[in-house]
Amino acid sequence: MRVVFRPGAVPHAVAAETGRLGLRRVLVVCGERGRDTARAVAATLGDACAGVHAGARMHVPVLSAERAVEAAREAGADGCAAVGGGSAIGLAKAVARRTGLPVVAVPTTYAGSEMTPVWGETEDGVKRTGRDPRVLPRSVVYDPLLTLTMPSAQSAASGMNAMAHAAEALYAPDASPVVSLMAQDGVRALARALPEVVAEPTGPAARGSALYGAWLCGACLGATSMGLHHRLCHVLGGAFGLPHAETHAVVLPHVLAFNAPSAPAAMAALRRALEVADPARELYELGGRLGVPRSLAALGLSAADLERAVGATLRAPYGNPRQAFAGELRAILRAAFDGAPPSGG
Repeated sequence: MRVVFRPGAVPHAVAAETGRLGLRRVLVVCGERGRDTARAVAATLGDACAGVHAGARMHVPVLSAERAVEAAREAGADGCAAVGGGSAIGLAKAVARRTGLPVVAVPTTYAGSEMTPVWGETEDGVKRTGRDPRVLPRSVVYDPLLTLTMPSAQSAASGMNAMAHAAEALYAPDASPVVSLMAQDGVRALARALPEVVAEPTGPAARGSALYGAWLCGACLGATSMGLHHRLCHVLGGAFGLPHAETHAVVLPHVLAFNAPSAPAAMAALRRALEVADPARELYELGGRLGVPRSLAALGLSAADLERAVGATLRAPYGNPRQAFAGELRAILRAAFDGAPPSGG
């Protein structure tokens, strides 16, 4: 894949990248909230734009994926340009998985999906994920100026979501020294940039630093296996419809605290990145300083849902440095539900 990263890249880079791939009819995929930005990107494609499909939905419902495939076929598209966050890029990946059409990604959040061959779709309350080289975007165009309109709250949650990708990459069974360096630098960049983004949402320098960190964190996710943290978030999002980024932000400190005794190298890397003694507690406090919700209850989960979430988590395997049985999962989810400070188990 190719990566273009510079402020003001979009007016020329998207058309250049689709042209390099030989695409003549590009369907622009987005969500409703990102429709204006997507239309602006579509305009840069000129006659090569086959239309704008604003059907992206959180957690990529299978029905939304099927509608997008139908839209691509009706438009005679030979490729997709995904403009937006994880939902838009996820929808384009769903099209690519079913049709083989190449994807050019134009991220406007810090989700990181653009750097991975990972797809995720939700059906009947279950979120399934997998890896497929067909869904990895052929080109990614990062333009920090596109993130200037992202609200501060969304920026903060999206950035903490990105840090979760890097944190799990540090203790993944297929981690490597290079990925660990990328993860450490990605967390460091985001931890420094996000407070500035929230304090001055239109500051381009901080936005660029945050997008750089998200790029690294997304690449880490693409290179390693997901663990307990992502498994829990997929269950909470797929079964209960909780918002993706905010759920990651709430759950991450508690899973890190649980894994800490079994992942000393990962925790040492996070201590260096965050310049603190207790990374789990620091990420919890950082979320508070950024105004990110601290509890699953605040995101709409009910106490009655916790046991169902435990059962769903136990039904699918995942790699993790420390095994979590039902009791441990209940404790992690209860702490995240209450919004209590993280504590090791």
